[in-house]
Amino acid sequence: MEIKQAEFTTSAVKPGQYPEDGRVEIAFVGRSNVGKSSLINTVTNRRKLVKVSQTPGKTRLINFFIINNQFYFVDLPGYGYAKVSKSEQAKWGGMMEQYLINRPQLKKVALLVDCRHKPTGDDVMMYEWIKHYGYQVIVVATKKDKLNKSELQRSAKVIKETLKLNPEDNLVFFSSLKKEGKEELLNEMFKDIEL
Repeated sequence: MEIKQAEFTTSAVKPGQYPEDGRVEIAFVGRSNVGKSSLINTVTNRRKLVKVSQTPGKTRLINFFIINNQFYFVDLPGYGYAKVSKSEQAKWGGMMEQYLINRPQLKKVALLVDCRHKPTGDDVMMYEWIKHYGYQVIVVATKKDKLNKSELQRSAKVIKETLKLNPEDNLVFFSSLKKEGKEELLNEMFKDIEL
C-alpha cells in the first residue's frame, strides 16, 4: 500500500459527528507520549498532518484523516497522562469506548507502546478492550531507534508477555526518526482488508 494523499477531515466527540460514508477505518491509540502523531505523519509521508505537541495529552478529540480518498486513519485521544484531571480522563474513556463499541467501519486498531518500557496497566486494559470488541489489533512498539538489537529482543519478550499477545496478533517495531518499520506496518494494516 502506498499512501499518496492524506487530509484532515473532521474531529468528533460523539457518533453523530463521525463520517457517514461507510469507508474502512483504521484507528491508532496509545499513551499520551508514545509518539502517535509522529507515527501517523511518518506513515502518511506528511510532516505536519497531525500536530506533534511537546505537551502530552493534547489530542482530546477523535480525529479522522482521509487517506488516498479510500479509507480513514482515526487518531484516538492519548491516555494515561497524569496532568489531566480524572473527570477529563473519564470523558475521553467514554468517548473512545463509544467509538469502539459500535463502529462496523473500524477494521483494525494499532495499539502503540513505547518499546523502552514495559506496557502499563492502561496499555493492558486498552489491548483487552480492543480484543473484547472483536477488532484485529496490531501492537506497534515505537522509538525503536533508542534500543540496540539485544534490547529489542528483550523488549519484544516483555511486550508479548505483559499484553499476553495471541499468536495471531502482530508486533511491529517502529521508528519515526529513522522511518523503520513503516513498510511492515502498512502491510499489516492492509492485510485481509477489502477497501
